[in-house]
Amino acid sequence: MPIYMDRHEIPKEITAVHVAQMHREDLKIEHLYGCKGMTYWCDEKRRTAFCLIQAPNKKAIQDMHNHAHGEVPHRIIEVESSIVESFLGRIEDPEKSQKTELNIINDPAFRTIMVIGLRKASLKGVDPRLMNRELSEHSKFIIGSVEKFLGRIVRQKTAYFLLSFNSVTNAVLCAVEIHSHLNSSSKNLNNGFQLSIGLNAGVPVTEKDSIFEDTIKLAERFCEMVHGKIVISPEVRELYESENLNVKLNHKSFKTLNVGEEKFINLLMDFTEKEWTNAAFNSNDFSKNMGFSKSQLYRKMIALTGKSPNNFIKDYRLEKAMQLLDKKANNISEIAFGTGFNSPAYFSKCFMDNFGILPSKYIQSYTV
Repeated sequence: MPIYMDRHEIPKEITAVHVAQMHREDLKIEHLYGCKGMTYWCDEKRRTAFCLIQAPNKKAIQDMHNHAHGEVPHRIIEVESSIVESFLGRIEDPEKSQKTELNIINDPAFRTIMVIGLRKASLKGVDPRLMNRELSEHSKFIIGSVEKFLGRIVRQKTAYFLLSFNSVTNAVLCAVEIHSHLNSSSKNLNNGFQLSIGLNAGVPVTEKDSIFEDTIKLAERFCEMVHGKIVISPEVRELYESENLNVKLNHKSFKTLNVGEEKFINLLMDFTEKEWTNAAFNSNDFSKNMGFSKSQLYRKMIALTGKSPNNFIKDYRLEKAMQLLDKKANNISEIAFGTGFNSPAYFSKCFMDNFGILPSKYIQSYTV
C-alpha cells in the first residue's frame, strides 16, 4: 500500500498536546478508511505538523482526518519510507513516547540539507587511476565526517552527496571539516577536483511533488553556481547565529547569501535550465528576460560566481557535456550539439581550454 506524508498548518492556539490528541483520534477510526498511521512530526515554533500514513489514496487520508477531527491537510505527497527515514531519522513513533497514554511528539520535521559536489576541474597531467583512488578516499572522509556530526546520507552518487541534519550547527561544522580536509588534500595532490558545498534548510512537504524538493533544488543550485565555497542560505545563517550567540559565519571558505542573492540564483537558474540547450542563448537573453541591464547582470554574476554571464553559460554547458561523456550515451558530435555548442570543433576547443584535455581523450582515459 502506498505511503503518504501530509502537511497541516497549525493555528496559534493549537499545541503539541492538541496534535497528539488529533493523532489519537485518527488511529481510532483509521481502519474505516483502509489507512494506517505510522507516525507524525509536530513543530510548535513553525506552526506545522506532518503525518506519515499508509493509505490506498490521498482521498482516504483527507476523509479520515475530516471524520476524526476536521483538520484536513493542506498538502499530501506520496513518499518512500526509506527516503523519509533517511531525511527525518524515523518512520515510527520515538520509543520514549510509545508507552505513554497520550503520545505527545513535539519533534520538528525541519531539516538542514547539505549537497556536496566534487566537480572535475583541470585534468591536465592528472593520472586517471590516482584521481579515482583519491575520489574514493574523499568519499570515505565525507562519510566519516557525516557520521561524526550526526548527519544522515540520503543519496550518494559518484562525486555527489545529499545529506540531512537535525542540527544546523552540526551541519555547518561538518561542512567546514569536509571543506578544510578536501581542499588541503587537493592542493597537495593536484587530483583535478574542486569541492562545492550547498547548505539550505526547510520542511519535507511544500507545493512540490517530492519530499524536501524545494530545499534540495536550491542547495544543488548553490553548488552549480558557486564553486570551491560553502554556500549558505539566509535561513541557515540566521539559525546558526541564533544557536551560537550571534557568532558570524564570515570565514573565507563561506559564501553567505542574503535574501536578494538567493532570489537571484533561483531566477537565474530557472531561466538557464529552460534555455541552455539552445545554441542561440547568450548573455543578452539573460538581461532581457531577467529584467537587468547588461552592466547590472555582469556585476551581479561576477560578485556571486566570479564569472561573466557568457562564461557562466559556457561552463554550465561544459558541465552538462561532461556528465553525458561519463554516461557514454552519445558520440561527441551529438553531445556538442545537444549541449548548445554550434559545432563539435568549438565544443572540443572549449572543453580543452576548460579541462586541459580533449573530449575524445577524456572518454578514452577517464570513463569506465
